[in-house]
Amino acid sequence: MPRGSYLFTSESVAEGHPDKVCDRISDAIVDLYLSHDPQARVAVETLATTNHIVLAGEVRGPAAITPAMLEETARAAIKDIGYEQEGFHWKHAKVDVLVHAQSVDIAVGVDAAGNKDEGAGDQGIMFGYACRETEHLMPAPIHYAHAILRSLAEARHSGAAPGLGPDAKSQVTLLYENGRPVRATSVVVSTQHAAHLEQAEVREIVRPHVLNCLPQGWMCSEDEFYVNPTGRFVIGGPDGDCGLTGRKIIVDTYGGAAPHGGGAFSGKDPTKVDRSAAYAARYLAKNVVAAGLAERCAIQLSYAIGISKPLSVYVDTYGTGVEHEERLATILPSIVDLSPRGIREKLSLNRPIYARTAAYGHFGRAPDADGGFSWERLDLVEAIKGAM
Repeated sequence: MPRGSYLFTSESVAEGHPDKVCDRISDAIVDLYLSHDPQARVAVETLATTNHIVLAGEVRGPAAITPAMLEETARAAIKDIGYEQEGFHWKHAKVDVLVHAQSVDIAVGVDAAGNKDEGAGDQGIMFGYACRETEHLMPAPIHYAHAILRSLAEARHSGAAPGLGPDAKSQVTLLYENGRPVRATSVVVSTQHAAHLEQAEVREIVRPHVLNCLPQGWMCSEDEFYVNPTGRFVIGGPDGDCGLTGRKIIVDTYGGAAPHGGGAFSGKDPTKVDRSAAYAARYLAKNVVAAGLAERCAIQLSYAIGISKPLSVYVDTYGTGVEHEERLATILPSIVDLSPRGIREKLSLNRPIYARTAAYGHFGRAPDADGGFSWERLDLVEAIKGAM
């Protein structure tokens, strides 16, 4: 049974947050390799600090992709985010490329050979989740936290908010009654800004974006609306704080409203089940909820390196399901092949579609015409209903 009344909070970070800069660079490199070879293998991490970027990891792909191309890709990503600051500038930052060939021991476990299907790129557990709190079947706190920052970023890129910088964070706390969100009790937004702007001015720049993103009547009281609580946020991005790929995994998924397997997504090609199986689990959970079989649904998949089939499939509908979870756990793998190869083929993941996922969440996004966010489709609803 849902709890009576409670508060739940989620946070998001903008594309210019130091960790998200690194996610963006790593995913841009994944796209670079997949655009040259759909079967390329990539596991590249990024570190960013004051005017310094380090790329490290292992790849298997065309020799035509040189260290100079990786550097160029990193600079282009930083430029697109909007960093042209003294302490972090797309043109002037030093870029170290420490990327080498994929381990043969990993490759032999993953590659298909003879009667052996392609195996998972690592062991691990992955979760997918969906619920009816928003039209995108996402938890409401993370949905609105993302929306506020996307709105601010769009205003910055368009020139409508020239005083804002790329680095920003948001935090939304919602009141739930009878298990449903009803309003915000506090909203926090910290955004990098030009030195000439005072805190009160930044507050009024931010306010309409919050009001427009929250449902009508949901805005918190004035004394619970916090904008740049320290009073000043001029130095930001990797100049203010070191960034690393994969440090915002809860921001990337469900804002803490659902379990998380612990593996990051960015910088990994889709043979890595940390990424592809998490997408598949979301795909299944979203279609279960859309089919009317549950109000909430979490799905766990587990894998072992070199083994193609999932070791386990677990479904939890939190007491809201109209079918037994054990039945769903049996039916779903018969609808979608949950091997790494099967997931990639079903969702067409071997394409350069990943840089766009690096900020504002991997889930709850509209599917793109070129196959981006394919795991957000609702094309399994009838198949799931029919199988039940």
